[in-house]
Amino acid sequence: MITKMKKISFLIFHKEYEEFLEQLRSLGVVHVVEKQKGIAQDARLQHDVAMLSKYQNVLKELESLAPGEHISDGGLDADAVADRFSSLVAERETLEQQRASLEKNRQDLSAWGNFDPGNVRRLALAGYEVRFFTCPLKAYKSEWEDKFNAVVIESDRQNTWFVTITPSGTEVSVEADACSLPDVSLASVEEALIANVSARKSVSASLKELAASGSETLRNAVERCTDSVTFDKVCLSGEPAAADSLVLLEGWIPASNVDITAASLEGLPMVYEISDPTPDDNIPILLKNNRFAKLFEPLTKLYMLPTYQELDLTLIFAPFFMLFFGLCLGDIGYGLLMIVALPVFTKLFKLINPDFSKWLVVLFGASTMLCGLLSGTFFGFNIYDLDIPFIAKMKGLLFKSNAEMFNISLYIGVVQILVGMVVKAVNQTIQMGMKYALGTIGWLILLLTVIVSVIAGISFGNPVVIALLAIACVGIFLLNSPGKNILLNVGLGFWDTYNMATGLLGDVLSYVRLFALGLSGGILANVFNSMAEGMSPDIPVVGFIVAALIFIVGHALNIFMNILGAIVHPMRLTFVEFFKNAGYTGGGSEYKPFQSVSRV
Repeated sequence: MITKMKKISFLIFHKEYEEFLEQLRSLGVVHVVEKQKGIAQDARLQHDVAMLSKYQNVLKELESLAPGEHISDGGLDADAVADRFSSLVAERETLEQQRASLEKNRQDLSAWGNFDPGNVRRLALAGYEVRFFTCPLKAYKSEWEDKFNAVVIESDRQNTWFVTITPSGTEVSVEADACSLPDVSLASVEEALIANVSARKSVSASLKELAASGSETLRNAVERCTDSVTFDKVCLSGEPAAADSLVLLEGWIPASNVDITAASLEGLPMVYEISDPTPDDNIPILLKNNRFAKLFEPLTKLYMLPTYQELDLTLIFAPFFMLFFGLCLGDIGYGLLMIVALPVFTKLFKLINPDFSKWLVVLFGASTMLCGLLSGTFFGFNIYDLDIPFIAKMKGLLFKSNAEMFNISLYIGVVQILVGMVVKAVNQTIQMGMKYALGTIGWLILLLTVIVSVIAGISFGNPVVIALLAIACVGIFLLNSPGKNILLNVGLGFWDTYNMATGLLGDVLSYVRLFALGLSGGILANVFNSMAEGMSPDIPVVGFIVAALIFIVGHALNIFMNILGAIVHPMRLTFVEFFKNAGYTGGGSEYKPFQSVSRV
């Protein structure tokens, strides 16, 4: 649900404005309405933003170099750490460029061996020119040895490398490619490469040491700069009043905090007013859900927060999402592994979304185990093949064939879409009044009447069914747009009918992906099991090791790929099919109280 908000307006003397902001920040409950006027031109804010970006970028790089390693700061301040980092990075880049150049020189010289370039220069002073050539093995002609004093240096199955030694100015015409060699020896290049490797290792060690000793310093600097930037933005958000002698500042507080906030503001040098929001206000959104739904709030925020006038759908879609995940992964062993190896899978899920909680992983694991009971698979093996009375009884109660799982996926889709339409009707009633929801209610009555009649085998000629369908048609064709011409309402009703007939079928069929993903994951698991059994050699110990490796690697890949699918595809069903039929618009801004970073 969405926390009720109250609007709070402050009027402060200009001279006491910054002092008041410091006190307001210490309260940590007011979401200040930031104004953009003057922010882009403020020199102090621009400096603070630049420094914050600098520290954040350096901190991100250092934390990746030495994650979790922290020692004393060594007396360096944040600027010194950043400058030292920049210096080491520049040195590393220079060494990388040098390494690339040396590698090229080594490659160019490798076929020619270790010769002294000084000898070539001395021959030139004596009036002889040494040229270097390469050509295909079959293209080399022995006559060049007599004509141009050619000497073969190296040959392989494809190419020949040779030199010619001729008096200076002699034209050498050979069908070969001339080679331009660096004026260094191969031995000196090898020595330089060894020195380069040592230097790069030294720079890497220095960077890792700096990461361990300077990360905490930078982290503190990021917090200070963040506080400073936030303070500057809030400071510039005040509007001058009464010939610039007063400043007007607006913000929002949760309605539940009004009394505490009012008591905390007593004695501060200002006057304030707390009022109810108006429909035109851009009210920040603070979600307040129970412990179960709160685990799914990162998914809501990943899409869009609701507007203040909308329903928060987190609690409504959470059970569906958990069920969708279980159906997509659908293996008892995979679900059990997620719970047993919780720290590992929590890290994996945090790579997908850093806000995911370990308890969300536990719920997904439990759902995967329960949905796995429908197919009876345990790491690809079917436990229902076991001749055990208890297992046989479970199979009779829980096992579902592929055809039944296909139908279950469609049934779930129908249920979620109907729930979405109920939510849409409720939203329309809350936001505009019940008369604006009559069209949606008409569709709900129509769909529910048809579904119940088909399931129960009731004839459509039944008087109750006819009455309900008539009521539904009145809502769909006559009451869909209150206040408009009756003929326009009828036209809009036919347009809605066309959209419903085409859209609902596609929406329901989208839920088949739940069955398809679960089936494909089970097939892959079975394939890896067959590979582990069939590819292992018939040697007692070696065979077991090979089978175990194939089993572990195969199922690790399968779990990883299917977890991604079990997150992405339920997200699509939630954000597209469900949110669309629920009339969810979103676009709300998150409630962010003005407070120090250290309080967060």
